[in-house]
Amino acid sequence: MMTTALTGRPDAPAGPPKLAPAQLRAAQAQTLDAPRRRYGILARALFKATDLVYGPEPGIVKFAMLEFIARVPYQAWERIGYLALARYRRRSALARRVFERIVTTRAEQDNEQWHLLILQDLAQRADLRQPFVRHRLAPWLIAFLYYHVSWLLLLIRPESSYRLNADFEDHAEHEYMAYVAGHPELDTKPDPGAYAVEYGRYGSLADLLRQIGHDERIHKLESVASMSAPHFGQAPATRQAG
Repeated sequence: MMTTALTGRPDAPAGPPKLAPAQLRAAQAQTLDAPRRRYGILARALFKATDLVYGPEPGIVKFAMLEFIARVPYQAWERIGYLALARYRRRSALARRVFERIVTTRAEQDNEQWHLLILQDLAQRADLRQPFVRHRLAPWLIAFLYYHVSWLLLLIRPESSYRLNADFEDHAEHEYMAYVAGHPELDTKPDPGAYAVEYGRYGSLADLLRQIGHDERIHKLESVASMSAPHFGQAPATRQAG
C-alpha cells in the first residue's frame, strides 16, 4: 500500500491521509473495537522491556520513546533497499521496483519522525521530566537492538521483519486510541500547532493524538501487505495459467 500526500500542497511530503474530526473519532472507535494482533515472541519481548522501563500506562513521554524506536525498521529497510538497488542497477524494471519501495519506506520513516518531533514538543510544553538514562540511553539501546533485528530478519526471512513491525504499529495504534479514550479532557485542550505546516492543525490535542494513532494503523496495514509482496531484490511471483 502506497502512502498518499499529507496535504494538497505540491511540495508536501508523502504520508498517511489526514482525517476530519468526525473521521478521527470513527477511527478511534474502530481501533478500540478491533482485537489486537496476535503478537509474536519478539514483539512481546519488546513491549515487556518498554513496560519495565517506562511503566505499563501510556503517556506523552512514553509515546515519545516509542516514536524514537518506531523509526528504526524503516531505516533498516531503506539501507537494505539501497544495497539491493546497487546490486540490480543494470536491471531497469527490478531497480525501479526496488526504488519505489525505498521511497515508500522513506515516507513511513519521515512520518514517524514527525510523530517524534510532535511528542517531544508536547513533553517540553508540559515540562515533563526525561532523565538521561530512561529517556535517552535506554531508547537508544532498544532502538539499536530493534534496528539490527529488523535488518537481519529482512535478509533471512523478510516476512518476519514486516510482521514484527506490524505488531509494533498495531500496539502503538491501540495505545494512542486507548490513551485518548481514557483522558476526555484532551478534547478541551488545543493543539499547540508547533508543526501545523508540516503535519496539519487539529481542533484539539485529542484529535492530534488520534491522527497519530491512525497513522500507525496505516503503517501496520502497509507492513501486513508487505508480508506477502515481493521483497527487495526478489522477482515478482508469476501467475500460473488456469
